[in-house]
Amino acid sequence: MSQLLNYAFPIAAALLLLAFFLGLPPLQSCKLPAPSGRRSNWRLDLLLLALITGVYAGVAFRDLGNTTAPQSFVPMLGREAVITLDQHPAELMLYTGVGMGGYRFEISEDGESYEPLLEDFTQDHVAVLKWHSLPAPTLTARKEGGCSVKISCSYGDPWLGEAVFLNSDGEIIPASCEESALCDEQQTVPPEYSIDNSTYFDEIYHARTAWEHLNGIWPYEISHPPLGKLILGLGIRLFGMTPFGWRFSGTMFGVLMLPVTYLFLKKLFGGCAVPALGTAVFAADFMHFVQTRIATIDTYGVFFLLLMYYFMYVWLSEDRGWALALSGVCFGLGAASKWTCLYAGAGLGVLWALHWLLRFVREGRDQKLFPAFVKNAAFCVLFFVAVPGLIYYLSYLPYGTARNVAPFTREYWDIVWGNQTNMFSYHSQLVATHPYSSKWYQWMLNIRPILYYMQTGPNGERVRIAAFLNPLLCWGGLMALFMLGYLAAFRRDRKAAFLLIGYLAQLLPWVFIDRLTFAYHYFPCAAFLVLAIAYVFALMRENRKDWLWYAGGFALACAAVFVLFYPELSAHPISEELADRALRWLPTWPLAGIFS
Repeated sequence: MSQLLNYAFPIAAALLLLAFFLGLPPLQSCKLPAPSGRRSNWRLDLLLLALITGVYAGVAFRDLGNTTAPQSFVPMLGREAVITLDQHPAELMLYTGVGMGGYRFEISEDGESYEPLLEDFTQDHVAVLKWHSLPAPTLTARKEGGCSVKISCSYGDPWLGEAVFLNSDGEIIPASCEESALCDEQQTVPPEYSIDNSTYFDEIYHARTAWEHLNGIWPYEISHPPLGKLILGLGIRLFGMTPFGWRFSGTMFGVLMLPVTYLFLKKLFGGCAVPALGTAVFAADFMHFVQTRIATIDTYGVFFLLLMYYFMYVWLSEDRGWALALSGVCFGLGAASKWTCLYAGAGLGVLWALHWLLRFVREGRDQKLFPAFVKNAAFCVLFFVAVPGLIYYLSYLPYGTARNVAPFTREYWDIVWGNQTNMFSYHSQLVATHPYSSKWYQWMLNIRPILYYMQTGPNGERVRIAAFLNPLLCWGGLMALFMLGYLAAFRRDRKAAFLLIGYLAQLLPWVFIDRLTFAYHYFPCAAFLVLAIAYVFALMRENRKDWLWYAGGFALACAAVFVLFYPELSAHPISEELADRALRWLPTWPLAGIFS
């Protein structure tokens, strides 16, 4: 019976998807969706969009992270910081900054002769921007009277944010130090490490790099272009170098993806219901929620990807030159955020080439066609090569600042070019293993999620953050893509072909990549799965009077599944038994612990 309960939810999901797609009449007889002729009510559009976006933003910004954290950091290379305490410590809470190296801790009764207080601490690349609890020896904690503690750098070049000493009752011991920055924010100390007060997963790279860019320091992480970290730094400028600050920009861009999606669906299918329901499905997606709330750069690539394909569709359907130009600008912004947007650019190139190929087939005898093609090609060279190249080049200004190099100089060019070769070597030659790695074909079926965060609550609860797609979107979207393939091939539906090409442009390159990959690499494809599901909504709208029951039921089911999985997406405690019963839909999901 218990095993049947484990599969109750996935079986229910499969039955729901089956009922949803059986609601369509045979595809060969379906009337294809088209936005033309559908009445538009902009007031209703604004109301629906505000409702969906407002609810999502409230959930996304809830418990995003602390708004307080140590802001001043001391480079410890060649320094010794002597901290005077009025009693002996039982515990040291250390907030590490950037840089890597080691610390030595010594204690003195008279301020002259020192002995080791606790073991040396290593600040490696994983330990940055985190609180660390370092218990002092019990014998030392029992001594009475004041003391002096010396913190020195044993090797490397680590930066230290704060050193807070606690007595045996867990109370902060008043401290004074000539290096005042080490003892000036004692009130920020938390009871223990958590994602609320420290970095987790790849935040150790990207949040750190954003701070380094803001402070004119040569970055540690150089495996991706700079623009994503520069956008990430906007939140740090607004809210300080705090967990909320370094996660703010990504979360805001995740919120902004919803209006962009609504506009895209409005342009594709018209009306109010289909855009609203499709946007609601995206708002309920796990990957969209989790990936935009962590301070990494994938969010910005997906945001600009949506925009570049939106503007490309506007140009293809309305022949607006400004839209083609904006598509190229967004391509440049995306590529300067993450290289995966180059795949999206290849998809845009395929769409552009097919557009002109079909025009030559239809209008080949028109003498004005070839000059128009040449003019448009030159236009694309400007806005898809020159302008993106300039955006990409100028995104390296923080690198130039760190080396005191002006942008249009040979030295600056050497920095930019050198980073391209380094990135290519890194990504092409990466050899590593990871318990949560996965391949492209596993992403398509939601087989192998990735765990970003794992802790055990005070009462033995499970505290997790897992990144994967909402199962209804993942599996339903894949079924929708097969439908798009049929309609594109046998009904010559250009809208279906457009969406299918966008999806394949993001997926197919990973088929030929052997390096370590993860489920979050499927995030760009998730945007096209949403558009594909919305296509099915629009197809139902054209062919069923009761279509809203089907489409609305699907969107509502996605929201219900999101609520069910919310604890595993947001690090809210949940009992092991409940999680195993309700949330482990496939045996390969790591929600019950690490993979075997």
